Amino acid sequence: MSVRRALWGCVLSVVLLLIALAFTVVPSLAAGGLLHPIRVALYERASQGCIDREFTGDGLTLRGWHCAASGQRRGSVVYLHGVADNRSSAVGVIAWFTQRGFDVVAYDSRAHGQSEGSVCTYGFYEKRDLKRVIDVLPPGPVVLIGNSLGGAVAIQGAVSNDHVVGVIAAEAFSDLRTIATERAPRFLFRPIIARAFRLAEERGRFDVAAVSPVVAAASLRIPVLLIHGANDVETPPAHSTRILSALPGPKQLLLVPHAGHNQSMNSPDTWNVIDRWLSSVVPR
Repeated sequence: MSVRRALWGCVLSVVLLLIALAFTVVPSLAAGGLLHPIRVALYERASQGCIDREFTGDGLTLRGWHCAASGQRRGSVVYLHGVADNRSSAVGVIAWFTQRGFDVVAYDSRAHGQSEGSVCTYGFYEKRDLKRVIDVLPPGPVVLIGNSLGGAVAIQGAVSNDHVVGVIAAEAFSDLRTIATERAPRFLFRPIIARAFRLAEERGRFDVAAVSPVVAAASLRIPVLLIHGANDVETPPAHSTRILSALPGPKQLLLVPHAGHNQSMNSPDTWNVIDRWLSSVVPR
């Protein structure tokens, strides 16, 4: 009987240890994964007509490119990349917009690429960085374009900025709490996820609930073009649908057939829609 009790005592100790680890180590690791996405080195060179440039963000230095328009200038475009990426993904966007008369600025978001910062806050501080970048652009209308994280930052950063005349957001998430919960591994129970959020807020010094493109969208009166892959399982199209419903101004949602996450911008049909939309927002 004593052996059986000892065995059960050992089992109970192991169970308690695993529970303790689940509520301490696992949330800490999850918070770290949220705050510190992989920093990827630049994998593309600057396009012709682009110069390296540093921008002063909110308490840090952002590094990027400033690319001159071809022909008569119509305005500026600011490109915002996705999580665990950098401005390299802007090369095709730069070529397309500069040929249509727009200067293009593409910079590495904080904690990404060559920019300073160690923490990604998914728009909480990034929208402040974006405002500072916009403030030093040449006079003229500004259009924001971003995908995934970049689309979410564009929507949040366009609020109350008189320079911004339109936003193109591909695969944007509706709010950080929802998308992070949806992407969390299935073995992470709700209490563990909740603790991970609290740890992320403490370490990153930000409010998770305040990172909400769907709330920001309710304040936008400018034209917004939402683009989403119909087969996106990482950020389901329902996120863009929620944002669309919240927008009070001119709005459009393009669902791209058969496209997954970060694939909707690869279709020529998508760029035909963007071309028409752009002509209505910034006429030639």
